[in-house]
Amino acid sequence: MSTFKHLSVDQAQQLLQDDNCQIVDIRDQQSYSLNHIEGATHLHNENVAGFVDAADKNAPLIVYCYHGNSSQGAAQYFANQGFAEVYSMDGGFEQWRQLYPSVSDN
Repeated sequence: MSTFKHLSVDQAQQLLQDDNCQIVDIRDQQSYSLNHIEGATHLHNENVAGFVDAADKNAPLIVYCYHGNSSQGAAQYFANQGFAEVYSMDGGFEQWRQLYPSVSDN
């Protein structure tokens, strides 16, 4: 069984420079709508299966939540679904926002 890896906000920012890197936000809809990391896909119960079916399972996948706790379980889920390189972002969006205040509000 595959497992996910932890990465820091700085490591995530560097990995996102890779054009094929995927990033998902598992926070609630309102939080995502207010602010999220540019390029992040908002995942929730209704669209996660479609994401799993359509995503490139060989491309790196970063999962983030508020503080880096809930993303660990979600990252393990994606690893169990056959994603080859899955990361949970330690510190979550709150730490990202402190280090990289320029985030998307779209």
